[in-house]
Amino acid sequence: MTLQRSGVSGAYPVPAGVPAPVPLRDLPVVRDLRDRSRRAPRRLIFGQGDVVVVSGLPGSGKSTLIRRAAEGGGIDSQDTRDRWDRRMPRALPYAVYRPLVRLAHYAGLRRALRSGASVVVHDCGTQSWVRRWLAREARRRGRALHLVLLDVTPDLAREGQRERGRGVSGYAFARHRRAVSRLVHDAERGRLPSGCASATLLDRTAATALTRIGFDGVV
Repeated sequence: MTLQRSGVSGAYPVPAGVPAPVPLRDLPVVRDLRDRSRRAPRRLIFGQGDVVVVSGLPGSGKSTLIRRAAEGGGIDSQDTRDRWDRRMPRALPYAVYRPLVRLAHYAGLRRALRSGASVVVHDCGTQSWVRRWLAREARRRGRALHLVLLDVTPDLAREGQRERGRGVSGYAFARHRRAVSRLVHDAERGRLPSGCASATLLDRTAATALTRIGFDGVV
């Protein structure tokens, strides 16, 4: 099993065959919390100053997880869109001002990264350049980038879109499916995106059990 030196708390279950407690430096790079027969952990704790990316299909529950559990509220592009939606005329299609929403989101993300604060970021999974940028910023501050990946079925994701009253086109959803499937497939085999120090795989049950994605002073 590949190991890493990572600021992640003992809230994780002990890997099979490893006596408890597990030293932080000996935790595995990939933690698969899907389909667990035991109670899922309630906290994911990373090192102070680290960057955490939450990825998954549209409707998989990324925004819900960040709002409920992310320390400091996290940075979610959906929040930026909601602010712009309230300011724009109802008759104006979102596609018209979408570039401005994205610009505002990335500007806010850049400010947060440059501040040196710990950051939890929403990521749709289709834009690898965003993860590369986050990895560079984490290295610049001498910290680590971590991936939290929500692995849910397309049907569950579509249901989530219906519940929030906001879906994506079939073309866009297919792009997301390909990108997220590739991330899950690679993580299952221990292959992480460039610059990423760890990956945590969650299904809907494990994501619902989480009450905190936070940071401490452990390095």
